Amino acid sequence: MEEVATSDLSVACFLVAHPKGTLIWDTGAIPHADWKPTGGAVARHVTLPDAQQRDVTMIKPLKAQLTEIGFSPADVTYLALSHYHYDHTANVNAFAGATWLVRKDERDAMFAEKPPGVTQPSSYAALRNSKTLILKSQEHDVFGDGTVVIKAAPGHTPGHQILYLKLTKTGGVVLSGDLYHYPEERRLDRLPTFEFNQEQTRATRVTIDGFLRKTGAQLWIQHDFTANAKLKKAPGYYE
Repeated sequence: MEEVATSDLSVACFLVAHPKGTLIWDTGAIPHADWKPTGGAVARHVTLPDAQQRDVTMIKPLKAQLTEIGFSPADVTYLALSHYHYDHTANVNAFAGATWLVRKDERDAMFAEKPPGVTQPSSYAALRNSKTLILKSQEHDVFGDGTVVIKAAPGHTPGHQILYLKLTKTGGVVLSGDLYHYPEERRLDRLPTFEFNQEQTRATRVTIDGFLRKTGAQLWIQHDFTANAKLKKAPGYYE
C-alpha cells in the first residue's frame, strides 16, 4: 500500500437518464435497510460469506439521492452491474423491476450453489426471477444510438463489464467498474492478487486503453477516492 496516495476507496453509483429510458450502474455497498442515516457519516462493519472483513462509511442512501433528483427505483428501465462484488450490488433488489443486463458467466457465478466469496447473495436474490437480457456481444448499445454502451471487460470477475457514455457537453466517459481500483495501478501497471483471471484483466486493460486513445474518452476509476470526491454528486449531473 506504500505505492498509493490513499488506501481509501470510494463507492460510486450512477444513474443515466436517456430519452428512451434510464439505466442504473452499480448500487452501492450497504443495503438501505442495514443502516439509518443520521445526517453525518455512519460507519458499518461488514463480514462477508468467506469471513473477510470490511469497514464502510455511509452518508446518504442511494434511494434518497434518487428521490432528490426526481426518480424512484420503479422509474429505472435497465439495471447493469460492473460485477458481482458486494460493494457494487447492495441495493440491487430495489431495482428488480428493471431489465437486468448481464453476461451469462457472471449470472451463473452469482447464482451458483456456492457463490464467490466477496459477494452478498441476499442483496441481489430478487434478480433470480427478474426480466434479464443476457449480453452475448462484446458491446451492447443500450439505447441504440451509441451514447450508452456496455463493453465486456473480463478478468476481475468472469463477466466484468465497463460502461461507455457519450455525453453531449462532457464528451466521452468510461466508468471503470473494477478494471482499476487506484490510479497508481494504471500508472505502475499493477494487477490485484484477487482477480478471477489476471491474464484476462491484463488483456482487457490493453483493449480499453486502446479504446480510450481512439475515442479521447475520460476514464473515471470508480474506486478512486480522490478523483471521485471531485465529481458532481446528486442533485448535480453531467450533460
